[in-house]
Amino acid sequence: MLTNLALEWISRYGAPALCGLLMLGIVGLPVPDETLLCFAGFLVGRGVLEFLPTLLSAFTGSSIGITLSFLLGHLFGTALLGKYGHVFHVSDKEILIVNNWFNRWGKWSLTAGYFLPGIRHLVAFIAGASRLQPTIFAMFAYSGAALWTASFLSLGYYVGEDWAVILSAVHRHLLVVTVASTTVLAGYLAINVLKKIIR
Repeated sequence: MLTNLALEWISRYGAPALCGLLMLGIVGLPVPDETLLCFAGFLVGRGVLEFLPTLLSAFTGSSIGITLSFLLGHLFGTALLGKYGHVFHVSDKEILIVNNWFNRWGKWSLTAGYFLPGIRHLVAFIAGASRLQPTIFAMFAYSGAALWTASFLSLGYYVGEDWAVILSAVHRHLLVVTVASTTVLAGYLAINVLKKIIR
């Protein structure tokens, strides 16, 4: 029902609605981001929306959303982990390992995370909590927003009426990649934690 309402808003209000909905979706609200992008691309193909304003609105909404998540992580992430980390059995040493990893390699997840379901909602918050430099955040996060919005708008534009079927297939493959990536990352972090403990 939420999806149908969101699609109706885009049909009625166009690019501004897409911008606002994507901003909320990237922050973490249950908004079907890729569905909205593909549908908007489909409407561009039908001549209902114009490509450039739609792309700019999608990019702007995504960029604002991920920036808000980054700021929330920067302002509250470290404090929350320090106060409640013990509840989830997260030690200061483990937090340091994650912070070091993020500052070295994790910045790439800001770009790739857009394409991985469930990941893009978290990586910016973790980046903020890890005190990643804002300039580095902007470089990787905004390039990811540009690639992601352009890719799914183009998908909806080119596949036309079949956009929902194609998107479902794309989601299944991305889910497999997400699970595999998360498993590898969890293993990497676990090994580093064990190394620190053994030392």
